[in-house]
Amino acid sequence: MGRIHKSAALCALLSIVSSVNAFPSQQPLRSHTEPSVKASSNLPVVVWHGLGDNYQSDGQRYVDELMNKTIGDTYVYHIRLADDPSADSRATFLGDLTHYLEKVCIDLASHPILSKAPAINALGFSQGGQFMRAYVERCNKPRVANLVTFGSQHNGISEFQRCGDNDWLCKSWVGILKSNKWTEFVQRQVVPAQYFRDPEDLEAYLENSNFLADINNEREKKNKTYRENMKKLDRFTMYMFSDDTTVIPPESAYFYEVNPTSKDVTKLQDRELYKEDWIGLKHLDEKEKLEFKVAKGGHMQFADGVLEDCFKKYFKW
Repeated sequence: MGRIHKSAALCALLSIVSSVNAFPSQQPLRSHTEPSVKASSNLPVVVWHGLGDNYQSDGQRYVDELMNKTIGDTYVYHIRLADDPSADSRATFLGDLTHYLEKVCIDLASHPILSKAPAINALGFSQGGQFMRAYVERCNKPRVANLVTFGSQHNGISEFQRCGDNDWLCKSWVGILKSNKWTEFVQRQVVPAQYFRDPEDLEAYLENSNFLADINNEREKKNKTYRENMKKLDRFTMYMFSDDTTVIPPESAYFYEVNPTSKDVTKLQDRELYKEDWIGLKHLDEKEKLEFKVAKGGHMQFADGVLEDCFKKYFKW
C-alpha cells in the first residue's frame, strides 16, 4: 500500500512540475531563426538557455540581435533538446540530463558549421551554465574556447524554491520533491533535482546524484577526462547576480559552498575540489584564465551594458 501511495505522489509531482509555475524559471531574455552564415572573424557562439525558456523564444532572438549589433557578424546556435519549442521548454524541467548531454554532444559534433570551426565560444544562462560546462567536460568536440556563465548553479542548489507563507500548492510540491529527491525516479526525471546538493547531507548526494556529483568529480573515482577538457579552455568566466534570490545559494555561481544552517561560506580556493584540482579550476586560475564577475540585479535581470561588455570582452575576435 505504501508503494502505491508513493507512486501516486511521484506522479502528482511530475504533473505539478510540468506546469510552467512549478519552479521559479528565469525571466525570458526577450521567435528565433537560424542566422545566415556570413564571413566573420568571430568564433561561433553556442548558447544554452535556462529553466522555463526555449531555443526559439524572444529572449534568444534578442541575444542574437544584441551580439551581432555589439561585435559584428557572429554565428549563434541555440541548444535545443526538442525541435518543438514547447517540448524544449518542458525538457528544462523534466528528463534525464545524462541523455540530454549525449544528444547535445552528437548535435554539436555533427553540425555542418560548428563542427568545422577551429573552436566555439559558449554562453550558459542559469542552469544552462552548468550544462554547458558538462558539455566541455564530457565531449568538447568542437572545443570550447571561452565559457561564460550567468547565475549558474555550479555547486548545486540546497533549496528548490522558497514558498510564500500562504502558497500551499508550492509547499505541497516542494514537500513531495524533498522527500523523494534521492529516488532513482526523481533523479532521472526532474531536472533541478539532478543538481541538488545539500552540504549537510553529502553521503546521500554522492550516492544518488545523477548529474552534479559526476560533473564536479566529487566521487572517490575521478574522471581525468573532465579535468583535461576543462584545462583546454582559454577562459572560464562566471557571473553571479548581486541580488539573486532565485538560486539558493547564489554563491553557487562561483563554486562556493554555503552551509545551509550556519550560512558560513567556503570559497572555491579553500575547497578540496580546487586544491586537488578535480575539474581543472586550479589550473585555470593559476594561468589567470578563471574570472569571477558580478552582475548587478536579480536572477537573469541584466543591467544596461552587462551583456554588451561580456560579448566585447569574450566573444569578439
